[in-house]
Amino acid sequence: MTSIGIIANPVSGKDIRRLVSHATVIDNSEKINIVERIVLGAQSLGVDTVYMMNDSHKMGLKVRDKLRTSKELKCEIDLTDTITFNSMKDTVNAAEFMESNNVGCIVSLGGDGTNRAIAKAIKKTPLIAISTGTNNAYPEMLEGTIAGMAAAAVAQNRFEIESYAITDKRIEIYMDSNLVDIALVDAVISNDPFVGSRAIWDMESIEKIFVTRSHPASIGFSSIVGCKKIIHQHDDCGAYLDVNTDKGTVTAPIAAGMLEEVSVSEPVILNLDEEYEYVAGDSGTIALDGEREIEFYKGQRFIFKITRNGPIHVNVVKALETAQKKGFFENRK
Repeated sequence: MTSIGIIANPVSGKDIRRLVSHATVIDNSEKINIVERIVLGAQSLGVDTVYMMNDSHKMGLKVRDKLRTSKELKCEIDLTDTITFNSMKDTVNAAEFMESNNVGCIVSLGGDGTNRAIAKAIKKTPLIAISTGTNNAYPEMLEGTIAGMAAAAVAQNRFEIESYAITDKRIEIYMDSNLVDIALVDAVISNDPFVGSRAIWDMESIEKIFVTRSHPASIGFSSIVGCKKIIHQHDDCGAYLDVNTDKGTVTAPIAAGMLEEVSVSEPVILNLDEEYEYVAGDSGTIALDGEREIEFYKGQRFIFKITRNGPIHVNVVKALETAQKKGFFENRK
């Protein structure tokens, strides 16, 4: 039996950054449409079961009912019974459930925060990330049908995974030798002492930015580093820089439609597994992939480290190219 998982975050793309920028709005009706296309693409290429995260907006139930009514549904859609907290924890639980049930691939619909939650739970399951969030440095804009086709090809495990996927980097944050949390793209130290609405939009509050990747053709904090230095997904390093210095400025796309002049230092390369110690001079927060998650106080010590312990990230184009070369789409009598 070939199975995939789908995690569609019903609250992705609805934080305060929608109000202070010009980000694209992908509502839940469109997410449902995307999921339908994922299912139809996947089942046409051999997927028997789709595990889908249940959620308070009943998106999975609506997908299943609509495709059954139209008589297009040929596979099983199994809604995971993991909704408990109506929070990020539900995403983590759903990803854990899917990995424990050995799905061949997970397809996510969300932004950087959604994929960070999934990355906290999975170790061996390949991930296809579709952009439907506010911060979208990690996921990509993908057509659902194509994502479903790629998920089917990946899930059947007939091809060398190295030909179409990479184990991503992540930023690991430690306190007292304990792993506190992770980020997939960027971790930002802010002097704002409260988590509050989570998203950071005041550049004046930022002290330091750590990144696993950086490019000017990105949106968010990693683009600030990217306007000084480009670091690719496959590079075995990351970087950090100081913000609000008097050492020069860059103009960077900190949010959709918002370019801002930011005072920064030169980026410092952090090689894989190299440790950076940060001692808090005052209270503040650490934002992970755009959302404040960790509150800290004066004198607390943190270790920031970039590793290759991230998820197995599928390149959809390469996955389909590999499948084509191996005759995956040919119908044999």
